[in-house]
Amino acid sequence: MAATGKKAETVAAYLVLWVIKPLAVGAGRLTLAIDDTPTRRYGPHVQGAGVHHNPTPGPAGSPHVYGHVFVVLGLLLAHPAWGVVALPLLSRLYVREKDLPGIGPKHRPEFRTKLELAVELLRWAKPLLRSWGQALWVVADGAYAKKEFLRPAIALGLTVVSRLRCDAALRSLPPEIPEGRRGRGRPRTYGPDRISLAKRGGQRRGWTAGEFTLYGESATKRYKTFLATWRPAGGVIRVVLVVEPTGWRAFFCTDPSASVADILTTVADRFSLEKDQPHYTSRHRWCGARTPDYHRRRGVA
Repeated sequence: MAATGKKAETVAAYLVLWVIKPLAVGAGRLTLAIDDTPTRRYGPHVQGAGVHHNPTPGPAGSPHVYGHVFVVLGLLLAHPAWGVVALPLLSRLYVREKDLPGIGPKHRPEFRTKLELAVELLRWAKPLLRSWGQALWVVADGAYAKKEFLRPAIALGLTVVSRLRCDAALRSLPPEIPEGRRGRGRPRTYGPDRISLAKRGGQRRGWTAGEFTLYGESATKRYKTFLATWRPAGGVIRVVLVVEPTGWRAFFCTDPSASVADILTTVADRFSLEKDQPHYTSRHRWCGARTPDYHRRRGVA
């Protein structure tokens, strides 16, 4: 396992090219999914483990969990019988900065945030998928809708879909400059007016009803969509507001020409990665190997 783990990227690349590529033939575009998940561990001497937020505490569960957190990159593909299936490609172990001193200097990695690990995974996948000749999209949770992730992903040529905070500092589109009347300096990237999502979502006017295929079933949703500029994305984005039983939610896409159906179905398909992650991480328990001090104290070579 240790020898295989050192070549994880090489093994994953061969699996992508030999196993997953034939399954993606005929897909209109390739959609990557990014998510992080905690895996519970036990014992005080588990290398790289720490206390993390528990996303699914349950009725009697703790809001925190002790264990590992993996940032996982998956590829979403449609199966004729099972619907959208997430195929995990590669993952990175996230270690909190305060937990790094507990790892020996020989094995201690540099501290990297979850956003930086996600960008690393995209940079690894882009050369492998670029030759397939298909458009590349990536969908992630709202925690990744930040400049540190969005700017590098857009620079790689990927279209990003994610959830938008209700208090996001959106601005209007920049005014159009008539041809031949351009003044000094560069044209404006962001508009002069602020856009309040709370006001847009609270207005009863302007909602449109549409039927979409979400989670393998047909559903009717009321939505609003418009274009805005946003600094973390570096320009124009497509915003979609959707009415849910608990209230309205906001999503965005860095491709202004994307349709509402494309955005909502991509957001819904991301949850197939969350369903697959428990199976994926349980097969990598060797990542929680005991530290050398643990074995030395017990006389194990």
